[in-house]
Amino acid sequence: MNILIFLGSSRTSGPPRPKRLGERVSLACSLLLNKAFPGNTIEIIDPLDYDTGGVFKPEFAYSRRQVPQDLESLATKIRNADAYVMVSPEYNHSMSPALAHLLNHFGSSLFSFKPSAIVTYSAGQWGGARAAVSMRTFLSELGCLPVSAMIHLPCVQDVFEETGHTINPEDQAQWDDYLYRTLAQLMWWAQASQQQREQVDPLTISKAFKDSPSQRNAPGRD
Repeated sequence: MNILIFLGSSRTSGPPRPKRLGERVSLACSLLLNKAFPGNTIEIIDPLDYDTGGVFKPEFAYSRRQVPQDLESLATKIRNADAYVMVSPEYNHSMSPALAHLLNHFGSSLFSFKPSAIVTYSAGQWGGARAAVSMRTFLSELGCLPVSAMIHLPCVQDVFEETGHTINPEDQAQWDDYLYRTLAQLMWWAQASQQQREQVDPLTISKAFKDSPSQRNAPGRD
């Protein structure tokens, strides 16, 4: 299966320090997925690797012949993925603007009928937990329903080093167990939804609108 880990931060400097704590968290998730569930393709999607343009225009709003290369490439990765790990710090009790901005470039049909996992972190004591509240609504609207278990990582700069391993090797097994509960749920649902999509095309029973959101309105509300 193909698993995308979205790194939800574009900040390259503090505060907080050290910089790019989300990179450590994303690597930690990737390391555990590769160790616990070998044989899958795991890729970290870093917003710094994609040029989304100065003026917001989603991928689906372009003529198919004019879609920017970065957006076209990421759309293909999203379409081919079987599950998503969404890694976000907390901004004003909500999800990262960088993550929301990146995801907003793509239509829900690319994400639909696949699971996602919510991973939040902070340099403080709350672990970004309040961001997860808005992320559940956001990801559900995209169609990649979040699994029930979530990961919240407080004081993450004291837990993981830049490679994604724990700073104290003696703590690795304990943190792996904590991450595993959520990631194992994700992989269970990813495998189940992959098998079901192979048997039944979900868009034949729950059609995506193609021309206008009004196509999903209740009768008489056009």
